Amino acid sequence: MNDAAPGAASPGQTLDASALERLYAYPDRPWLRANMVASLDGAAAGNDGRTEALNTPADLVVFTLLRDLADVVLVGAGTAREAGYRRTGPRTGDRAARAVAEGRADRPEIAVVSGSGRVPPLLAEPAGEGGGVLLVTCGAAGNEALDRARRTLGEDRVLVCGRERVDLRAAVGALVRRGLPRILCEGGPRLLADVAAAGLLDEMCLTVVPLMAGGVQQRVAVGTAADAPLVPGVLIESEGTLLQRWLRPPS
Repeated sequence: MNDAAPGAASPGQTLDASALERLYAYPDRPWLRANMVASLDGAAAGNDGRTEALNTPADLVVFTLLRDLADVVLVGAGTAREAGYRRTGPRTGDRAARAVAEGRADRPEIAVVSGSGRVPPLLAEPAGEGGGVLLVTCGAAGNEALDRARRTLGEDRVLVCGRERVDLRAAVGALVRRGLPRILCEGGPRLLADVAAAGLLDEMCLTVVPLMAGGVQQRVAVGTAADAPLVPGVLIESEGTLLQRWLRPPS
C-alpha cells in the first residue's frame, strides 16, 4: 500500500492500467472509500430506477479496479437485493496473485448491512467458488433472524454490531479485526449518508456521466444529515465521463 496521497500523474496524460492503479492505491492503514455514479444533475440512477443506466465504459473500468483493490465490499441489504448482488468473483489480471502474496484473499468479500438480519436471496446461495459473505446487523433483528442468518452464512459470519440499530463504527472495527482493512462502500445512498455522518468516510470516488437525467431519482447520499468535508485528489476525464477521487482532509 502507499501513503494517503494519490500517485502522481500529469494533466493530459493518458493512463494505462498500472498508472490508474497507482492513482487509486489504498494507504497503509484501515481505509473506507465509497464509490458511486451520478448524472450531471446529481441523480444516482437513470429514470428506469437502475444505476446501470448511468454506467459508461470508463466507469466500469474504475468499478472493477476498486473492487480488485478492496478486501471487502460494504453494501446495504436493499441495494444488494435491488441490484442483484452475488458473491464476488476473482480479482482480474495479476491482482489476485498479488493479493494472495500479501496474505489476502484472491477475491473480495461482501459485507451486507441489514438491520432486520435478513440475507438477500442471491447472497444466501451456496458459496461455490464465489467470495465470502458477511452479515452486519444488530441485536434488534431478533434471535430468530440471527439464527437463520447464521445457519445460512456460518456462525462466525454474522456480525452483531449495536443493539437497536447497526453501529457502523463498530462494524468497521469488526471488519478490520477480521483482516479486511480495505473497505469499499458501494451504497446505497442511505448507507453512504450514514457512513459519512458517522465520520467513517475516508474517501469518495464519484463518477459523473455526461447525462442530464431530470426525473425524481434520489441523490448519491440521502437520509442522515452529514457534514463530511473532502478535498480533491484525482480528476480523470474519459469521453465525457469524469472520474473523481475526493479525500478526507489531513488532520
